[in-house]
Amino acid sequence: MSNVFSKFATSIAGLSGKPGAFVLAVTLVLVWAISGPFFGYSETWQLVINTSTTIITFLMVFVLQNSQNRDGKALQAKLDELILTSQAQNKFVGIEKLDEESLREMSRTLAEKAECVEDAADEKAERGQASA
Repeated sequence: MSNVFSKFATSIAGLSGKPGAFVLAVTLVLVWAISGPFFGYSETWQLVINTSTTIITFLMVFVLQNSQNRDGKALQAKLDELILTSQAQNKFVGIEKLDEESLREMSRTLAEKAECVEDAADEKAERGQASA
């Protein structure tokens, strides 16, 4: 069941992102708007567009969330592979599962290290310019 839904979600997400889907949606809204006078702008006429858009939006949330979750997991797996095959610290593998405070602390530590590296690079550049 999960695999079928994933394939379905991927297909729908791909189709909904195409220009043709947008043109179709605009066309349907225009047809609905133009049909207003024929239905006397009745409550039923308004209910058609409100119900349709609500149902489509509700269903698309699940489809797009599924696609986004899979894309995020795939990206994370790729990053983990890069970390494991490089000289990066292996402690970064799986950090997406840490709590918010742990992630903030790791981010602060990395920012401090980045500043140190930047300062060292600036000093080296200044020494290079002074000797030239």
